[in-house]
Amino acid sequence: MAKRPADMTELEALRARLYRDLGEVGDFRRGSVNEVRRKCGKANCACASPRHPGHGPQYNFTRSVEGKTVNVHLKPGPLLDKIEREVANYKSFVSQVDQIVEVNEAICEARPISPLGEDQQGDAVPGGEKGGSTRRSRRASPKR
Repeated sequence: MAKRPADMTELEALRARLYRDLGEVGDFRRGSVNEVRRKCGKANCACASPRHPGHGPQYNFTRSVEGKTVNVHLKPGPLLDKIEREVANYKSFVSQVDQIVEVNEAICEARPISPLGEDQQGDAVPGGEKGGSTRRSRRASPKR
């Protein structure tokens, strides 16, 4: 974000606009699309020449699924176009979420503290009773 709005009204209007824009992102998916060229390894093929870029372009859609990298080979056409659009939408989504977080942090910093107002909960009063774990010591109680 280049310039920060001056007052709370502007910040809240900006946040509302960012929320609206977020709803218009469309379909998205994580991952990346890469264009690759490969040499086939045949000695008499044109790609064996040092100046030849290799066969292709070929396209790979790469993403992580349950901690493992998954590649899908794609040919130029409607499926490639669709996946490229969805990956671009994901990048837009992440950027918009980052902007929303930044504006919300600015709102939190700018919002005045009010006694038990909308910005506080009754049980979160500073200096109040400390919470603790309900777990008890495993040490045996002394015999009586």
